[in-house]
Amino acid sequence: MKVIYSLLLLVFSSLQDTVDKNYLLGKFNPSADSHFVKIPSAYAKGSAVNAFLRKETLDAFIQMSEAARKEGFSLFIISATRNFEAQKKIWENKWGGKILVEGKDLTTVSDLKERTRLIMLYSSMPGTSRHHWGTDIDLNSLDNHYFEQGEGLKIYQWLTTHAVQYGFCQPYTHKAGGRTGYEEEKWHWSYSPLSKYFLQEYQRQVSYSDLSGFTGSEQAQPIGSIENYVMGVACP
Repeated sequence: MKVIYSLLLLVFSSLQDTVDKNYLLGKFNPSADSHFVKIPSAYAKGSAVNAFLRKETLDAFIQMSEAARKEGFSLFIISATRNFEAQKKIWENKWGGKILVEGKDLTTVSDLKERTRLIMLYSSMPGTSRHHWGTDIDLNSLDNHYFEQGEGLKIYQWLTTHAVQYGFCQPYTHKAGGRTGYEEEKWHWSYSPLSKYFLQEYQRQVSYSDLSGFTGSEQAQPIGSIENYVMGVACP
């Protein structure tokens, strides 16, 4: 743990005065940002092929992945950095019924706060996603059941035991302890040496007036998207 704390101090000092509001909101192009690198194909599948991460996040993941491989487990990234525009597309496809949510076309839900709540079971509003920062990754499967049996369970048990050694934590655990916001996501892991700082800066710099430019943005404050969702994490 001393290594992690030392790494935190080093990263924090290097990030000071480099993170502005547009970065925190995901309003930038990762492929044009020198802090980001493309994920090698050996570590990516699905939408993560040709996707980007912060270099520090990717380096830590590769170390973790190689350690897991030596114990017979295969870790691969299936989703990585999504900027504001990518998140907006997901959000508006769900809002407009192009993507079903819990098997439901949400255009049939006239209560807009309830429509927002349903989307935010597992998806973030544009401007509020941790995936904007290049620190968060989805691994192996977007299905909690995969991680509750067979090989998936063994992988999850390995992650919950060893991921912290590489700086990763699971931000969206079960909500029995009173955590607010998104439902449990056993697939979602965050690189804390960076995300801790970005979360602090988000709380300091971003307000509800900054959450605009997408359908349903007027529901951000009524549902408490910052205090209940952005801040509703089990680890930084």
